[in-house]
Amino acid sequence: MSYKVRIQASAGSDSLGSQSISLGTEMNMLLPHCSRAKFLSQDQINEFKECFSLYDKKQKGKIKGSDLLAVMRCLGVSPTPGEVQRHLHLHKIERNAELDFSTFLNIMYRQMKQEEPEQEILRALAMIDRQKRGVITVSELRAKLTRLGEKLSDEEVDDLLKGAKIGPNGTIKYEDFVHMICLPAADY
Repeated sequence: MSYKVRIQASAGSDSLGSQSISLGTEMNMLLPHCSRAKFLSQDQINEFKECFSLYDKKQKGKIKGSDLLAVMRCLGVSPTPGEVQRHLHLHKIERNAELDFSTFLNIMYRQMKQEEPEQEILRALAMIDRQKRGVITVSELRAKLTRLGEKLSDEEVDDLLKGAKIGPNGTIKYEDFVHMICLPAADY
C-alpha cells in the first residue's frame, strides 16, 4: 500500500508552496495538522514511508506504538524509550495502540529537531575551547575523537580532517569544521 502525500505550506512561507509527492496508490492523505512535514524533503518522506510500510503489518497505513522505537532507529534517529513514550503521550497514543503516517512524520520531525547533531557537536567543542576563541588544536580534536565516547580510528579522523582548513598554528575553526562534516554526502 502506498500513498500520495500532499503538503501545504502556510501562507507567507518562503519557497515550499504546495506540492505533491507520489508514493503509489490513489489514496490522498492530507497532512493539515502536520505542519512540520513541510520541513521534510520529499526524499526523507519517501524513506520514512518505505520503512513505515515495513512495520505496517496489516497494511492499514498504521503501525503499533510499540514498534515506534524500532522504526525511528531504523531511520537513523536515536530516541530513548522515554522519549518515545513522551512522543506517544503528546499525541495521546497508548503503547499498544496504533499511529498513522501523518503522526509518525510529526514525531520524526520533532525527534530530528531535538537531536540536531550539528548543535550537539558545536556545544561539545565549545567546552574544549577554554579561551572561547572559536578554535581548537588539531591534536586536541584528534585526542578527543579517538579516546572519548564512540571512539574513531586514526584513519576515520584523517578522513574527517581532509577537507578541514587547518591554520598555520595547527588550529581549526570548529564552527566551520562542524558545518563541513555535517553537510549531507553527495549521492551522485
